[in-house]
Amino acid sequence: MYRARPPAPLDPARLEELALAYVARFATSAARLAQYLRRKLREHGWDSATEPDVAALVARFVDAGYVDDAGFARARAAGLRRRGYGERRIDHALRGAGVGELERERVRGDEATARRAALTLARKRGFGPFGPERPDPARREKQLAAMLRAGHRLDTARNLLDAASETEALEWVGEAVGDDTA
Repeated sequence: MYRARPPAPLDPARLEELALAYVARFATSAARLAQYLRRKLREHGWDSATEPDVAALVARFVDAGYVDDAGFARARAAGLRRRGYGERRIDHALRGAGVGELERERVRGDEATARRAALTLARKRGFGPFGPERPDPARREKQLAAMLRAGHRLDTARNLLDAASETEALEWVGEAVGDDTA
């Protein structure tokens, strides 16, 4: 019968190697890196009387530029917007990744950004005017619920779903873009 060997205890050098490998492979926040390192310590055990200072190791990585919460927040928010997610969902994802309120506030989009993200979702999913036919009331409610779950505001979702045509939906998004340039 095969028995898995328990993982070898970590030493400070090996913990730092794990941290380096993690930040090299994944874009991450300081909080997520700390969470990962603490998990590894629990899994592998620690071979000295005192547990290492994970916070100090993470701080060194932040100082060295290996971990950048602001850059992580910008990239994550932009990626979620490209997939059609709204500001509430983006804020929730960033909060879950341990990004602080200041950084989350800096990446919040304006009305034009919110409308473009809603348009992206409607196009991808065939909602409202982007579907093969006008949805019946029950189907429209399901589409509205999906847009709300994706983090869009109720008024944004309703305006987009109630557009009479694709052209009207594009004009609605363009109104917000035009407002930003004034």
